[in-house]
Amino acid sequence: MEILRPDPPRSAPEREMLEAWLDFHRITLEQKCSGLSPEQLRRRAVPPSALSLLGLVRHMAEVERNWFRRALANEDAPPHYRSEQDPNGAFSNVDTADVAEAFATWQAECAHARTVLASFRDLDAMGRNETRPRRPSVRWVLVHMIEEYARHNGHADFLREVIDGVVGT
Repeated sequence: MEILRPDPPRSAPEREMLEAWLDFHRITLEQKCSGLSPEQLRRRAVPPSALSLLGLVRHMAEVERNWFRRALANEDAPPHYRSEQDPNGAFSNVDTADVAEAFATWQAECAHARTVLASFRDLDAMGRNETRPRRPSVRWVLVHMIEEYARHNGHADFLREVIDGVVGT
């Protein structure tokens, strides 16, 4: 199944532009994983690195959860894959991880992030947890998320090329 990735607008109000770029990068990660078997999604980059495409999906579910649920919405949202005992759990525990569950969790976190964003009228609005040190603005979270996806999509480019030679997009 081909995954369509619309180009962000060349000119738009700031919020529309930032949200479009974030969605662009979310779809890019989905494209990089498309058409691969569970074994291919679990394949590690270079030993001893734990980096894999499935690990990236699980990691981005955690990142979405942290910045939108916890930092902006002030929700009590414990991590899905990492713990105090295993802070790298999103990456290190993919050998038997359920691929469908990981993608469903990531997509649910992206959908919830959109809901959280819609609850803020202004990019300058601060996260609702007033006790959080260095509370971020909505704008900061959007820019950070674009940066986070862009960096990890670069990793995904290399991972995908090693797996089956697919490059680009």
